[in-house]
Amino acid sequence: MFEIRYGSNPRAIARMSTAELREQYLAGHLFTPGQVNGAYLHDDRIVVLGVVPTDVPLEIPTYDPLRADFLLQRREAGIINVGGLGSIEADGELFEMVHTACLYLGRGTRQIRMTSADPANPAAFYVFSAAAHRSLPAALVRPGEGAQVELGTAAGVNRRTLNQCIWEGGTPSAQIAMGFTQVHSGSAWNTMPAHTHDRRTECYVYFDLPEEERVLHVMGEPDQTRHLVVANRDLVISPSWSVHCGAGTASYAFVWATAGENQTFDDMDHVRTSDLR
Repeated sequence: MFEIRYGSNPRAIARMSTAELREQYLAGHLFTPGQVNGAYLHDDRIVVLGVVPTDVPLEIPTYDPLRADFLLQRREAGIINVGGLGSIEADGELFEMVHTACLYLGRGTRQIRMTSADPANPAAFYVFSAAAHRSLPAALVRPGEGAQVELGTAAGVNRRTLNQCIWEGGTPSAQIAMGFTQVHSGSAWNTMPAHTHDRRTECYVYFDLPEEERVLHVMGEPDQTRHLVVANRDLVISPSWSVHCGAGTASYAFVWATAGENQTFDDMDHVRTSDLR
């Protein structure tokens, strides 16, 4: 399955039903065993894919809306494994992908083949791709090798460890910034205070969330917020005008990735909690 998701006007969410909000901003079908599923987002021309190989490897196809001979002909990609042990072969080079390992693949990478070590506990590869104006070498960032930032407080119920994997000043890219955040046990909020960043679109993939638990993801304009009830491995599209924060009913983590005008992590506009409506 490969969907096309068009951009949206922030004023439209005031009139959306729950079903319409989920159809526009949530993708809950990406990670299906034995399949490659994805979407083309008109927001900053992002492509997102979920790849879950089981007993046979899976190759990344190209898609007609891209008008390209292969996915990364004019694009780059960041890939994080949110499942079991696996590996990625990119143009003949093999990378072992443990849980939360991140692989950067540059423009021009032609063949991408993904494998799980154990079909009973398959790898689950989240692919985030954006247009690239230059070619850069592949780079593997293993857990603990990126930049780690401790954020939040116990009193604020938002202690979390932010792991930067592809970022300005670290693993280079043309425009992608990508990493994952682990919310500490006993905390709930993944981002607080909330913020927007008008120059970048962000996508979240929630993972390591027990199957029966949920995250309430807050989105919308600061004075016109809505929420999405999100399950394990659901993807949320967060347009540049939207706030994004959330609280879970159990411990969880999430992959964050952005594309747009710049890669500056601190380029954001904070919103005071008391100003949210």
